[in-house]
Amino acid sequence: MNHIPSTEMPDFMVPGWSAQLGEHTFSAEEIIDFAKAYDPQPFHVDAEAAKSSLFGGLCASGWHTASVWMRKQRDYTLNYLAERRQTGLPVAEFGPSPGFENLKWLRPVYAGDTITYFNETTACRQSKSRPGWYLLSAASRGVNQHGETVLTFDSTVFLKFPA
Repeated sequence: MNHIPSTEMPDFMVPGWSAQLGEHTFSAEEIIDFAKAYDPQPFHVDAEAAKSSLFGGLCASGWHTASVWMRKQRDYTLNYLAERRQTGLPVAEFGPSPGFENLKWLRPVYAGDTITYFNETTACRQSKSRPGWYLLSAASRGVNQHGETVLTFDSTVFLKFPA
C-alpha cells in the first residue's frame, strides 16, 4: 500500500484521485443475519422465498452493501493515515459527513458475490462555514466479480488538514 504523495498535501484531496478500498464476499448466512436485524424482507431472509421473488434468489440488502463500503472506506483511510504518520507527514482529521446523494443499487448482490469497492475524489474545497476545514466530495461504487457496477453514490465529508 504505497499511497504517500511527493508533496505534504494528501493525494486523496486532489480531484481525480481514486483508490480500490477493498473487497468483500457476501455469504448467505451474513446476508440473512444482516437482513433479520435491519431489512427483513423475504428475498433477504429466506432463500426459498427469494427464488420466487423479482430477484430469483437470496440477495443482500442494499443497506448491507453500503455498510460494507463504509467499513472498507474506514479501514483504507486508517491504513493510509497510519502510513503518513509513520513517514512524518501531516495527517488529516476526518470529521462528519453532511450527507450523500444519488444512492443507486443497480444490480442485486447475491450470496457468493464478491464486491470490490472504489472511491474517487471529485472535489475538495475549503469550508465557507468552518474555518480550517475542507469539504471533500467523492464518487463511490461497488463492482461485482463480473465487472458489473452494483452500487453507486456521491458523498461529502469534512476534513481538517494542518496548515
